[in-house]
Amino acid sequence: MEPKYINIIAQKLSLFVKQVNNVYELQAEGATVPFMSRYRKEATGNLDEVAINNIVEEVKYFTELDKRKETILKTIEGLGKLTEELKARVEGCMDATALEDIYLPYKPKRKTRATQAMEKGLEPLAKLIFEQGQDDPQAAAAAYITEEVKDEKEALQGARDIIAEWIAENEQARNSIRKQFQDSAILASRILNSKKEEADAQKYRDYFEFSEPLSHCPSHRILAIRRGEKEGFLIMDINIDKSEGVDALERIFVKPASVAAAEVKQAIADSFDRLLKPSIENEFRMSSKTAADEEAIRVFAENLRQLLLASPLGTKRVLALDPGFRTGCKLVCLDAQGNLVYNTAIYPHPPQNDWQGSVSTLKQLADRYDIEAIGIGNGTAGRETETLVRSIDFGKPISVFQVNESGASIYSASDVAREEFPDYDVTVRGAVSIGRRLLDPLSELVKIDAKSIGVGQYQHDVNQPRLKESLDKVVESCVNHVGVDLNTASKHLLMYVSGLSATLAKNIVEYRAKNGAFHTRDEVRKVSLMGPKTFEQCAGFLRIRDAANPLDNSAVHPEAYHVVEDMAKDLGCSVADLVKQPELRRQINKKKYISETVGEFTIDDILKELEKPGRDPRAPIEEFRFDETIKTMEDLKVGQVVPGIITNITKFGVFVDIGVKQDGLVHISQLSNTYVSDPAEVVKLQQKVTVTVTEVDIARKRIGLSMKEHLKKEPAVGKREAAPQRKESASYRQPEKKPQPVANNPFQSKLAELKKKFKD
Repeated sequence: MEPKYINIIAQKLSLFVKQVNNVYELQAEGATVPFMSRYRKEATGNLDEVAINNIVEEVKYFTELDKRKETILKTIEGLGKLTEELKARVEGCMDATALEDIYLPYKPKRKTRATQAMEKGLEPLAKLIFEQGQDDPQAAAAAYITEEVKDEKEALQGARDIIAEWIAENEQARNSIRKQFQDSAILASRILNSKKEEADAQKYRDYFEFSEPLSHCPSHRILAIRRGEKEGFLIMDINIDKSEGVDALERIFVKPASVAAAEVKQAIADSFDRLLKPSIENEFRMSSKTAADEEAIRVFAENLRQLLLASPLGTKRVLALDPGFRTGCKLVCLDAQGNLVYNTAIYPHPPQNDWQGSVSTLKQLADRYDIEAIGIGNGTAGRETETLVRSIDFGKPISVFQVNESGASIYSASDVAREEFPDYDVTVRGAVSIGRRLLDPLSELVKIDAKSIGVGQYQHDVNQPRLKESLDKVVESCVNHVGVDLNTASKHLLMYVSGLSATLAKNIVEYRAKNGAFHTRDEVRKVSLMGPKTFEQCAGFLRIRDAANPLDNSAVHPEAYHVVEDMAKDLGCSVADLVKQPELRRQINKKKYISETVGEFTIDDILKELEKPGRDPRAPIEEFRFDETIKTMEDLKVGQVVPGIITNITKFGVFVDIGVKQDGLVHISQLSNTYVSDPAEVVKLQQKVTVTVTEVDIARKRIGLSMKEHLKKEPAVGKREAAPQRKESASYRQPEKKPQPVANNPFQSKLAELKKKFKD
């Protein structure tokens, strides 16, 4: 990549050129984002995954921009119109939109009114009129009457068509209209009259007659309107004031004193209506959709991150139930590693009503398999099944958990499930998935398409390749953040480990099956296709429990083992002693071990890891109970205060499961007594909360909730933990930023007024 791009990226992201260049070079060498953020902090200047991902995205943007420039230059050169000046403009352009504006006049076109007029020989007349000299257009047009052009009127119309296209392809004109859209575009929607009474249209009734400044329209609203338009109920427009747009164009192109000015004005009005406005409107339809997609994907990704990093039960023996009424409750018993050891079904609910038989079965199985916890799917009959389980005296403490079963049915019918349980039907597989989610949500959820987990907003309306790319990054980040047990991980989990492909993950599992458990990390080198570079990328994220070398069960990378060994040697102890005895670690002089290859960031990470090698970074699981008196929406009353669990976070509020099968909505305005701009800043997924019922609409299956009186003031619990503050390092110390002047923007002022109003 050219140095100029590195400089631009550094400036845009407020980073040092060295940081951007090092990330670019590491990525070119095959380094993954998790690896760079964890094991190459000296090179990146301690950048976290978010910052590194931003660099990677910018590198991708400029790489694609360069490819587009090559295509454009070849096309223009093929037309014989490439001048040195034009070539320099194309090569120096740093913005994709501006590049397309430069290319537009040379872009191959389908047949237009302008090209037809040119074919009739009217281009010289158009040039004469557009120059707006002293020639009378009417008189000049007479010279262009031919068999194809019957009179002066047709000649002038053709000339205006050509001028209209020139104006529409003019960079200054496009930027003028583009700025007007940027400053004052109004997004409007209306219902198709023929669809107004249809039942399916009613979900869009808020948008039957709707308008709002595009710059203020939140992502979920844009996506909702576009969905209504796609389904054929709504018509969506993005409008600007025509008179302002035409006036701006006339100031650019019209010479008022010219006798041809009237003709040019007609061409401008036509260009605005027919070419420019539709073209720029389409740009803003796409850019607003892209921005809405990015916001929706960001919300989905953050929710997915929280769900994947949900608290695991750990190595416990579990009984899992997939509840149901008519078909009964499918029951499975799993050992501490999640292996299926028994399955059956019980029928405690209507129509069978075998309550006593179900109680007897549950007690016997809990005793036979020494069950330590019970997980119950939160779908149909979930609350009723929980009541059954909690009514039983097992003779010992057994924790009971409701488990979110979103996507379990997708898993049970998948190739992954068939491969794992070829001899069992979908009901058994679904129950196993529920039990394994309780043991380790991350290990189980990676087997399911993230879009099926149900923690997003409008996920089926956004750019699907972009969504998949973003969610895959989240899964990769979470897997590497937690680390993977090399001797128990499935190939589906291993394939998300830094540097590992699906093929290598499969080879690891096959090697393990053939040769038994891995005893050291170094043994992974023996796996087929495991090269030195791949081992470097993955080794630090693999864990081996009860390994002879305690560092093999830690986040310390094998390349840094010698540092820990030197520390132990200098203190006259073993590495195991160093891990077990805090007083020994306090004697370490970390500066002694800093070298050209091992910096202060790495030493700090090693010392932190020695304090807690192999410890799961996820929070411990907590048992939760819904209000026992509430089972259905009919049990709810406005004003009731009930416990719940947050199941989804969107930009407009959060959804809370209060145990009645239908999640309630806490609108963003009901989250707190103070202004909240983003729900993710004050709550997190799976958070246990207390809510007040504000609305119960049984007919529409809607529950309104409020957390205003209950939300504890906690700092940004929905966000990822920030990267550690950079230490005093001359090579990466950020210069103090000076406050930048803000342009006088009436829409920003209005937005500030609205924010103040909501705060008040």
